[in-house]
Amino acid sequence: MSKKNLVFSGVQPTGNLHLGNYLGAIKNFVSLQNNMECIFCVVDLHAITTFQDPKKLKKNILETTAVFLAAGINENKNIIFNQSSVAGHSELAWILNCVSRVGWLNRMTQFKDKAGKDKEKASVGLYIYPNLMAADILLYKATHVPVGADQKQHLELARDIAQKFNNDFNVKEFFPLPEALLSKNISRVMSLRDGTKKMSKSEDSEFSRINLKDNPDDIVKKIKKAKTDSDPIPDNLGDLKERPEALNLLNIYSDIKGENIEKTLKEMAGKDFSYFKPKLSETLIETVSPIGNKIKNLLKDETFLRDVIKKGKEKANLKAEENLKKIREIVGFV
Repeated sequence: MSKKNLVFSGVQPTGNLHLGNYLGAIKNFVSLQNNMECIFCVVDLHAITTFQDPKKLKKNILETTAVFLAAGINENKNIIFNQSSVAGHSELAWILNCVSRVGWLNRMTQFKDKAGKDKEKASVGLYIYPNLMAADILLYKATHVPVGADQKQHLELARDIAQKFNNDFNVKEFFPLPEALLSKNISRVMSLRDGTKKMSKSEDSEFSRINLKDNPDDIVKKIKKAKTDSDPIPDNLGDLKERPEALNLLNIYSDIKGENIEKTLKEMAGKDFSYFKPKLSETLIETVSPIGNKIKNLLKDETFLRDVIKKGKEKANLKAEENLKKIREIVGFV
C-alpha cells in the first residue's frame, strides 16, 4: 500500500476490555501497523456521551492504553494518545456539526438502539456522536478506518460529511473519503450466555464474556459453562443457522486460530462440545493469558503509560494543527 494511506481507529475507555474488543478490533490493529501508518486513539470524548465516574475514567484511559501495548501495538511506530488531549477533535467536530444535516443523524440506527424508548432523556452528545467520529477521522485526513458492522453506517456518514465540506467550500478532494477496512476472518463475538447478543461488559453475568485480564482458571470455568446444545458439531456452516451459541464458540476458536470456520468444522465435525470446549479453552489461554499478564504489569507503571500517551498527543497535535490551519482558512476564520 502507498505510504500516503493512513489508518485511524479508536477504542472507548470503558474498562476491563474483553475478547470481543480484542477479536473485533485490537487484533486487527496489530496487523495493520505492519503495512500502514496508524493512529490509535483512546476515545474518551466519546465515552462521556453517557455519564462516567471521573476517577474510573482516568483509570480506564490508562488501562486501554495498556491493552494496546500488551496486544502488540508499537508505541514508537504508531501514534497512541487519548482523544481529549488534542483540542482539534472538538474544534473540527463543531465545524462538521455545521456541515452535517439533522436528517442524516436521524437515520443513525445506533442512537435509536442506545437511547432506547425514552430518547428525549439521552444526551445531545450521544445524538451528535457520529459527527465527532467524522471529526476524529478527517482531522488527520485518514484514508482507512477499521470498522465492525455496527460502525459502518457512521463511516458512511463521515464520507457524506467530507464530500459536503469539499463541495460547500469548493475545495475538491480536500478531505479524502475514508474507506472501511473489513477483516475477512473477524466475526462479531457474541455472549457466552446468549448467542444472539453481542459480548458486552454491560451484561450482568461475568460468565457472559472472557475478559482480557482473566486468568487461565477463569477462562476454563467460563468456557465450561458457556451455553451450547446437545447436538454434535456439523461439517457445514448451514447446519449452524439455528444454533447461535454453537456458532459463536466455533467462530471464536476460528478467529483465535486465524483460520476460516470451514476449516474448523472440517477438523471438529462429529465431535461433541465436551470434546471441543477444552480445545477452545486451551487456545484462548495461549492467546489471552500472555496479553492479560502484560496488561497487569503495564498497569503497575502509570508513569510509563502517561508518557506513552503524552508523546502520542504531541505527534497527533502536530498533524492535527497542520490540517486545522488549512481548515480555518477554508471556512473563513481569521
